[in-house]
Amino acid sequence: MRLAKKNISASLLIKGFSILIGLVLIPMTINFVNPTQYGIWLTMNSIISWFSFFDIGLGNGLKNKLAEANALKQYDKAVTYISTTYAALAIISAIVFIAFLIGNKFIDWSRVLNAPGGNLGQLTLILVGFFCIQFVAQLINTVLTASHQPAKVSLINLIGQFISLVVIYELKIHTKGSLLSLVLALAGIPILILVVANLWLYNTGYKKIAPKFSAIKLKYAKELLNMGSVFFIIQIGALILYQTDNIVITQLFGPQKVTVFNVAYKLFAVLIMSFNIILTPFWSAYTDAYVKKDFKWITETFGKTKKIWIAFSIAGAIIFISSPIIYSVWLHGSVTVPVFVSFAMLLYTIGYNWMSVSCYLLNGLGKIRLQLYLYIFSIFFNIPLAIFFGKLIGIAGVSLSNVVIFIIMGTVLWIQCEKISKGTAVGIWNK
Repeated sequence: MRLAKKNISASLLIKGFSILIGLVLIPMTINFVNPTQYGIWLTMNSIISWFSFFDIGLGNGLKNKLAEANALKQYDKAVTYISTTYAALAIISAIVFIAFLIGNKFIDWSRVLNAPGGNLGQLTLILVGFFCIQFVAQLINTVLTASHQPAKVSLINLIGQFISLVVIYELKIHTKGSLLSLVLALAGIPILILVVANLWLYNTGYKKIAPKFSAIKLKYAKELLNMGSVFFIIQIGALILYQTDNIVITQLFGPQKVTVFNVAYKLFAVLIMSFNIILTPFWSAYTDAYVKKDFKWITETFGKTKKIWIAFSIAGAIIFISSPIIYSVWLHGSVTVPVFVSFAMLLYTIGYNWMSVSCYLLNGLGKIRLQLYLYIFSIFFNIPLAIFFGKLIGIAGVSLSNVVIFIIMGTVLWIQCEKISKGTAVGIWNK
């Protein structure tokens, strides 16, 4: 618990700077290009993020297996898990890039993005290339989290974000705004920092668990996939739940409304990011405690995270009340956000954080079968709900579709956690 508290404190400090940079970066980026082009970038990024499901759950499978290996001090096994996962994802990313390179010429990106532009296909190809590198390089974040060092993950992200800010600032002064420059700065630089972090950490403090060609054993991939395959389906559900809003909005209302939607999201995402900073160390900590059968600590910690969720919900209400002033000072009138959109984002934030309390506990314990079924449910219902509410209410309705899903999933998972903490979970509630 002491290590978790240390990492939470360090992560909150680092993430505080990251949030400030993010808040400065948004209006600066919008002014560098324009609200429509910024909306195109956001939608492109959302579409490309769908490729993350090609890791078929290996990343999350590694997180739990590595936490177990570290708890039992089985470092040779840890090296094998890490090496095998890097190898598997490198193979997958190469296949994905080649397939996209061939298929990209047949996609009309102007129609997909509901926006004019002669080089959208080229930009998307660059973005996919960056993503495929990130696909492998970001495993260092999983290794750090499983090793109870999430603060270092936050630091890596902060460095990439800060350099991106500096580059965008220089571009804004000395060049004319373009989507290509935006993609290179916002997508390329953070990935470069990730690659450097891999090289640095595996040659210094994490040398004893650094990946090696000789340690690659693809038969171990089966162990990772036993749990990872369930995480894989959960990831698909999560992508549809969290990454389709921009696509629905750009199709219903155009890229400029994507910018409005995301400005509101970025304001309230401060609470989501901060809450995740607090919860992140507990995923592997729950796994560690479960391996050691420390059920008292698990129950007490889960109770504390509930209280923290209440505090964050109150903070969200305060931000909502203050949002008109915040938007005015922050954006200087470059984007106007309707009150109802902000209210929808408040509900989204409260619902997301509520569900996260349960998910982190269940993911750490490996009790994810019920979560799997709920995400399958979300796959079929979220997009139709987003379209229905979007046409009925406007862009706020797209966010409210997520809220409905959060209420349903959060209620069921909350009940499951209560049953597990009281020792009364049986059947599907204990899987």
